[in-house]
Amino acid sequence: MVRRVAATQDWLVTLAQARAAGFTVHDVHRFCRAGQWRMVARGVYLVDADLHDGVPRRARIRAAVASFGPGAVAVLGTAAEMHHIAGSRASDEIHLSVPGSAARPARRGDPQVTVHQLVIRPMQLVRVGGIAATCPVRTVADLILRLGRYPAVCLLDSALNQRLVGDDDLPEIHRLIRGPRGAVVARAHLAEADGRAQSPLETRARLRCVDGKVPPDALQLAVRDQDGYLLGVGDLGWRRQRIVAEADGRGAHTGPDAVFADRRRQNRLINAGWAVLRFTWSDTLKPDYIPWTVRQAMLVAAPPR
Repeated sequence: MVRRVAATQDWLVTLAQARAAGFTVHDVHRFCRAGQWRMVARGVYLVDADLHDGVPRRARIRAAVASFGPGAVAVLGTAAEMHHIAGSRASDEIHLSVPGSAARPARRGDPQVTVHQLVIRPMQLVRVGGIAATCPVRTVADLILRLGRYPAVCLLDSALNQRLVGDDDLPEIHRLIRGPRGAVVARAHLAEADGRAQSPLETRARLRCVDGKVPPDALQLAVRDQDGYLLGVGDLGWRRQRIVAEADGRGAHTGPDAVFADRRRQNRLINAGWAVLRFTWSDTLKPDYIPWTVRQAMLVAAPPR
């Protein structure tokens, strides 16, 4: 029975669930000493711990929420992680909100958590895999008040691109960020969001171009030949100068098949008279490099006088 319950909870059980299945506290301690179970948080255990390579991330989050009681909710970066919204900085920290009366420091055996006391309305709560978390709209609103410009716009782009947040949700985000410290800056982040960006790397490359006064006039630009055949799609595009830029992330552009497809697409575009630029994450860490490269391509593309 315990394993059936654990299988629905990332292989976790609470002490109360173990006792309901007929185990005593002594039994649980014996399982832990034998390495069969592992305490992940106060009163929460990983079943068949000897079969797992460490504690899975979602199990850690579930354990933290369970250990802080029924009012605990995953918030901020932890909620974004659960919704698969990219952009906020990855961290081992687990962010929870608990009611004021339930707030307490993490005890020994609990995962490392940061406890917040946020006022969250019931309509702003969802369950992700059975774990209570703020909904995407509330999660995004909370985070853009706390993040810098680049991670905030990346977060917004990711949520919009995945349709976790829609254009009709933006007025609600404006309302949620009204008043708190950082609201003026957060509204500026909202104005720069564009759901066509398919990765944080694309967002960062676009922002570097905006800051360097060479903003792209198109995203996900489909380039076709005279017969309408699709030659390729550029992540960023400058149509008048016939320039496209690709954001080469590790996931989408690694592996032999992806490399060969990229080369074929690049050859088609170049043969059709388009300049193709390629940028990586490290390029976005240099404020001047991407806009300088774009400007150089524009100079080459400019017709002679």
